[in-house]
Amino acid sequence: MRYYFTFPGKRLILFLCGMGMLVYSGAQTRDSVCNVVPGKDILDVLHHTLKNNRFASRDTVCQKTGRLHVSWVPAAAYTLVTRWAVVMAANGAFYTDESKNANLSLVNTSLAYTQNKQIIFPIHTTIWTKENKFNILGDWRFYQYPQYTYGLGAFTHTSDALLLNFSYITIRETILKSIRPDFFAGLGYSLDYHWNISKLATIGEGAPSYDSYGAASKTVSSGVTFNLLYDERRNPINPLAGYYGHIVYRPNFTFMGSDNNWQSLLIDLRKYFFLPGNSKNILAFWSYNWLTLSGKPPYVDLPSTAWDEYNNVGRGYIQSRFRGNNLLYLESEYRFQLLKNGLLGGVVFVNAQSVSEWPSNKFDRILPGIGTGLRIKMNKHSNTNMCIDYGFGIEGSQGIFFGLGEMF
Repeated sequence: MRYYFTFPGKRLILFLCGMGMLVYSGAQTRDSVCNVVPGKDILDVLHHTLKNNRFASRDTVCQKTGRLHVSWVPAAAYTLVTRWAVVMAANGAFYTDESKNANLSLVNTSLAYTQNKQIIFPIHTTIWTKENKFNILGDWRFYQYPQYTYGLGAFTHTSDALLLNFSYITIRETILKSIRPDFFAGLGYSLDYHWNISKLATIGEGAPSYDSYGAASKTVSSGVTFNLLYDERRNPINPLAGYYGHIVYRPNFTFMGSDNNWQSLLIDLRKYFFLPGNSKNILAFWSYNWLTLSGKPPYVDLPSTAWDEYNNVGRGYIQSRFRGNNLLYLESEYRFQLLKNGLLGGVVFVNAQSVSEWPSNKFDRILPGIGTGLRIKMNKHSNTNMCIDYGFGIEGSQGIFFGLGEMF
């Protein structure tokens, strides 16, 4: 989960990140295989500064299997939109196999509470079994979420917003089996349940397409998923090279509890290069396409800015800024080291999104975003960075985005 504090047309008042932090590595089962871990992380800095062995980060880590690497960061922020927010973000990384091609398993979670009475609690899991034979994916979220919506299509304005209040639970579980090296297929189940949906306030026209599309006080989307996955990355927290592709076809059925029968298709493609080839700098590309194939999804389940699994689509814009039956997205990011020891790094990124108009379903406008950011090495064993980005969009949209692990 990434957190964003965005404020179209308004300036940031205060942002404070990293009030405290912890990086921990432990719980190994036995010491038989040891690897040298180069570079420095925040634990090394604390050990050197405070001269306290409690913060000693060993340069040699032994026996990958069973060793848990934990990173967490508490943070506080204040913007004109969210007011005060308190966030605790954490992830845990571990291996289930000792082979050199073993993929890193990950549990990623966070908890946030804002002065606007928003509660945000996601848990994301990516578990690899021995020899990468199975990949088990989980996406569980609970939101208590007053939030503005701006209507359908790419020509909406922040001056015509509707403040919605709702509670939201999503449950997504997928089991994928290896077909060949790095290629998987499998089945899953997805549930999106919104309740206590109500209007709190309007600005201007108040997103008129919300009512014309079909407002509801409760919605349920429930269906199976059919998945194809190709993943050459060994570390999803900070991918260094390779291809990633995930295709998800999701039919929702009334006999499974869904309000309507409707179908969606998600195509998530990524590529990572070393650039220059002999450096540790990475050029990354991301294509994220979220399509409604048939039927009529509930308004709150339509493709929308920053409503992907980790809330990363559309840096530079507030969540839910654009919404439609279909969303196309493309982003490129260049990741580079600022210090040779890897403690500090930076990124520059550019993206573009487009949502289809309603009811024509035509794509009539491209919405660009651009920005830069800082990377702080929290855990060199799992290669976890703390990400602090500042992004800009059109019509004065801008904001700060932060989290643990790279944005894609």
